[in-house]
Amino acid sequence: MSIVVTGATGALGRLVVDELLATVPAERIAAVVRNKEKAADLAARGVELRIADYSEPESLAGAFRADDRVLLISGSEVGQRLPQHTAVIEAAKAAGVAQLAYTGVLGGPDADFQLAAEHKATEQVILDSGLPYTFLRNGWYTENYTEHLAPVLEHSAVVASAGEGRIASAARADYAAAAAAVLTGEGHLAQAYELSGDVAWSFEEYAAELSRQTGRTITYNSVPAGTHLQILTGAGLPGPLAEIFVDVDAAVGRGLLAGTTGDLARLTGRPTTPLADSVAAALAAV
Repeated sequence: MSIVVTGATGALGRLVVDELLATVPAERIAAVVRNKEKAADLAARGVELRIADYSEPESLAGAFRADDRVLLISGSEVGQRLPQHTAVIEAAKAAGVAQLAYTGVLGGPDADFQLAAEHKATEQVILDSGLPYTFLRNGWYTENYTEHLAPVLEHSAVVASAGEGRIASAARADYAAAAAAVLTGEGHLAQAYELSGDVAWSFEEYAAELSRQTGRTITYNSVPAGTHLQILTGAGLPGPLAEIFVDVDAAVGRGLLAGTTGDLARLTGRPTTPLADSVAAALAAV
């Protein structure tokens, strides 16, 4: 039996592998990757590489073994994810894996924004497959914001159309630690975890934290959805993707990403990373 991480060269996947290597012998870990060269560092650490692509179902035939514990990290190609995920699920079922953990979205069936649609459909495919499952319904990564500080610092403004909505985000490493705990622990089958940060923050508070740490005045500009869409497309973002981002802000405004269930901290055994810490790390990297 191996613990298998798909999308292992991605930002989340690498962190999950790091967490696993801290407690699991490398020979028990397998990484499903598209590009062997990009995963050379993982192989050098003793991790088994299994080459496969979500978009090429035939390549997935050898990606899994009977009794593997598998983490399906959701794909990044919005609009293509359901068929990609379905191919992985079918390959996992054919192999007879012992567990399929999936990184979905906070709220699961109750999440009504566009970006959640493929996640909800994927969960249903997993349920229909009959596979032993664990749903890791990830909230927002704080890095969704802190990794894109350049325009914020340039204009001294955080721009969003979420109004006074709050976000219970956590660092990507927090979610990786939770995934590793589920893959290595017991009692997680047929469970759905709503994963989010311990504290929900507003964009006004985010701007205030940036101001405190930079010594500059950074404001929160709350704009209407239409204006936000124009700003994003004017900055070069493709229209459909910009619409998704604006729709997410509308969901934030409705409180759909503010839930603080405590599941993430319980799985990891530690508090989630505070917003201030994530901001400090991002500013240090600028």
